[in-house]
Amino acid sequence: MARILIIEDDLTMAELFCHYLEDEKGTIQCVETIEEAKEQLTSASYDIVLLDYQLPDGTGLDLLNYINEQGIPSAVIMITGHGSLTTAVKAMQLGARDFIVKPTSKTRLLCTLKNVLKTQNLQRVIQTHEKNISRKDFSNFVGASLPMQNVYRIIESAAPSKATVFITGESGTGKELCAEALHMNSPRQAQPLCAINCGAIPRDLMESEVFGHVKGAFTGAHTDREGLAHQANRGTLFLDEICEMDLDLQTKLLRFIQTGTFQKVGGDKEEQVDVRFVCATNRDPLKEVQEGRFREDLYYRLHVLPLALPPLRDRGEDILLIAQHFLDHYTQEEGKDFKKFEKHVRTQFLNYDWPGNVRQLQNVIWNIVALHQGECVTQEMLPAPLDALILKHAPTSISHSPSPIFGNTKETLVTLDTIEYKAIENALKVCNNNVSEAAHFLNVSTATLYRKKKFI
Repeated sequence: MARILIIEDDLTMAELFCHYLEDEKGTIQCVETIEEAKEQLTSASYDIVLLDYQLPDGTGLDLLNYINEQGIPSAVIMITGHGSLTTAVKAMQLGARDFIVKPTSKTRLLCTLKNVLKTQNLQRVIQTHEKNISRKDFSNFVGASLPMQNVYRIIESAAPSKATVFITGESGTGKELCAEALHMNSPRQAQPLCAINCGAIPRDLMESEVFGHVKGAFTGAHTDREGLAHQANRGTLFLDEICEMDLDLQTKLLRFIQTGTFQKVGGDKEEQVDVRFVCATNRDPLKEVQEGRFREDLYYRLHVLPLALPPLRDRGEDILLIAQHFLDHYTQEEGKDFKKFEKHVRTQFLNYDWPGNVRQLQNVIWNIVALHQGECVTQEMLPAPLDALILKHAPTSISHSPSPIFGNTKETLVTLDTIEYKAIENALKVCNNNVSEAAHFLNVSTATLYRKKKFI
């Protein structure tokens, strides 16, 4: 469905071009002068401009200059009866996609148009792809790594659907943020997102939280109460830590998911709602099924669109992006002056395994900002366990006399960074730069060694 602007002062030629294009899907507009063309290009959007070289108020090169200056995305094909190599070169230098000499055949014109349209479509795809793979944030996520680009892509694809999303990932990886992103990018965004932590509510109250209760259903039920299933109607219900739900309630949840109906605790009336389910767990759900703690039929009912969130240690320099994000946030919140991290702190952040993932990193940055002052975060400000590197597999018998290798005076002491640097450098030499083999003998993961190797 191409939109084409023909700029031609010869009415006979303009009619011929329109005749050539009459079987093609799209819209065609004809003008005779550069001024009329400028009005059209600023008031409407065109895929292709068929531009005559010789016009009453100037040349096609003048309009090409204008199109470049204004950043108009239309593709220009120059058509003229005054063709010369010099004119063609100038037109191409100014961004024309092709150059046709009048008179031209229908076949030549249509072939040129289709080639230009294919090129334009390909460029749009490439630009969209480059934009997507270079995203440094998405919804409330921060991160530009390839694992996170994959997460963003899945969220965008899954959000418009009603299918259940099953999020897995270690504690602190952002499962709740993921649920929020799915909801906010879905057609249900104007409706409620209701979340419940299945492991944080006592077993005897959980059913009431999900389905609600009627007055007198149990001791303390003084009034009717609407549960989250009702509150999330036409919206999203997020069941966090789903694998910790009691087995009896799993049975009722399965029926609710299958039928969209439920009964309040103590009630005899069925309610019908329209709910999109998102659930999450930091456990291995299949292992929970195998060990009898999670219903197999419920697992397969919920496990429609799986989404695995990567741990922070596998996200490379996202660690630094997230750290800077929290530093800026808490610096403003606490009224401090922090702007950046010194090099050794950045290295330590990249080398640390972050067992608590993003939540741990957030708490570390908040601790630093709350307890210290300055423009640059230094090693001295780092809280435990980042205030010192732990040497794994230390020998059982430790000599208490100074070692010349590590320095035998205060002035000659070797830093832990230097020791680690030397150990990695030596291991890579011994293993002929085989990173996987070196990682094995240093007792670290290959991904960790690649990160550390970056600073050698």
